[in-house]
Amino acid sequence: MARIPPFRELPQVGHSGEHQAWEVFGAGDQLGTVNLLTPERVKQAAGLVRTGRVINLSLPLNFPITLYGGFRTGYRHHIEVNRGGRDDYVDNFAMQGSSQWDSLRHIRYREFGYYGGRQDEQVDDKAELGIEHWARHGIVGRGVLLDAARYMEHQGSPLDATQRFAMDGPFLERVAQAQQLSVQAGDIVLLRTGWLAWYGGLDEAGREALRGTLHPGEGGMACPGLDAAQETAAWLWDHQIAAMAADNVALEALPVDVKTGGFQHRRLIALQGMPVGEVWDLEELARDCAQDGVYEFFLVSVPLNLPGGVGSPANAYAIK
Repeated sequence: MARIPPFRELPQVGHSGEHQAWEVFGAGDQLGTVNLLTPERVKQAAGLVRTGRVINLSLPLNFPITLYGGFRTGYRHHIEVNRGGRDDYVDNFAMQGSSQWDSLRHIRYREFGYYGGRQDEQVDDKAELGIEHWARHGIVGRGVLLDAARYMEHQGSPLDATQRFAMDGPFLERVAQAQQLSVQAGDIVLLRTGWLAWYGGLDEAGREALRGTLHPGEGGMACPGLDAAQETAAWLWDHQIAAMAADNVALEALPVDVKTGGFQHRRLIALQGMPVGEVWDLEELARDCAQDGVYEFFLVSVPLNLPGGVGSPANAYAIK
């Protein structure tokens, strides 16, 4: 692989003060930081398997259907019964309705466009940046769990799932150090905030009360997550993180504070080409890692091979 320039050397986008990685992996690139998941790194990651224990990281596809507004209202599963058996199909199936990946056509950066500087006509007419590119490549490599929720418990300051708590690069480093873990180039980082465990513990009325509150502006849902500052995006880029996912609804902390950092999705997805994962089920993995003290594992995620897909169920496993 060619040299990966540090964040400070990446070209700026207009006069915005932001940096883009649109030419790092070659003109017309469709993979973004998934390029960092090279065959050599996949082979090394496979060597992390010690016991063969497989841990599912994906929620059922019908959860959390009460979280989102708009069209993400839950699918309708139809089963056709005949003498020979059964067939089924699904209506109103939202690709990002449960544990998910956001593809590179999910978010644009202002007037400058999607990853690679692509404008709407390129994304739509030429069907570029769809989830199928990651599906064909696979999101496979060394996974690492940064258990921020457990770390903060040990610090005597447990995270409140209903309050904004923003995590920057130095904070992630402290979590990794406490776990005796080193973050390496090409890692798929999983961030546990404890939000999903809290949400799953709500009754139906409590979950229903949150419907439609997931939006970036002030007054929306609050939760802990990744900091939205440019320095945090730089930390992820300079550590050559291939992908990042969390157990909360946006990876980053909510509500978005436009005055101090803006919306990190625009940097990570549109400018850096990084897969962003949301609402991943990390509870079983966290218990396992805490028990054996091993926070690294072989991670396999298979997005749907949906041409032009804006997102996909994660279909992810940690293998230890």
